[in-house]
Amino acid sequence: MSGKFDDYKAQCAKALDHFKKELGRLRSGRATPALLESVQVEYYGSKVPLQQLGMVAAPEPRMLTIQVYDGSAVEAVEKAIHQSELGLNPSREGSLVRVVIPALNEERRKDLIKKVGKMAEETKVSLRNLRRDEVEGVKKQVKNKEMSEDDSRRAQDEIQKILDKVIADVDVAAAAKEKELMEV
Repeated sequence: MSGKFDDYKAQCAKALDHFKKELGRLRSGRATPALLESVQVEYYGSKVPLQQLGMVAAPEPRMLTIQVYDGSAVEAVEKAIHQSELGLNPSREGSLVRVVIPALNEERRKDLIKKVGKMAEETKVSLRNLRRDEVEGVKKQVKNKEMSEDDSRRAQDEIQKILDKVIADVDVAAAAKEKELMEV
């Protein structure tokens, strides 16, 4: 029975991975290279991800450095970081761009925690939608006489168990991010 739901499990895992990646992009006062993943740089007339133009590192807990590969792109990288929604002020030294991550104030921390809760709820809704689609597929099999009522009930219970486990993982990830946000 469990081999039957491998696709459903994979979809749930993909939703969980996406949630965790989005959490990594939230600014928490601690420097992580994932913070700059969403930054797009105008480079020779097209938008290019920052990671393609330089190596992003976190040498200190509150600082990111970007070693830009092309010296002519340093100004564009600095401008893109400054214009991003992250509220960061980069400074450059030759081909190195330094980004100091300021400490979060209490109000900003509370806003970010609300955002984490909202993101967690959106992920849970998408997981419930996946469950609904999977259950509808099982019910369709019963209607087409491809599965008995008892097997249908067992399948639905298995689907619910998978969902409960993934939702628990979402809650754990959200709680860990909230704890990280509250650290001063």
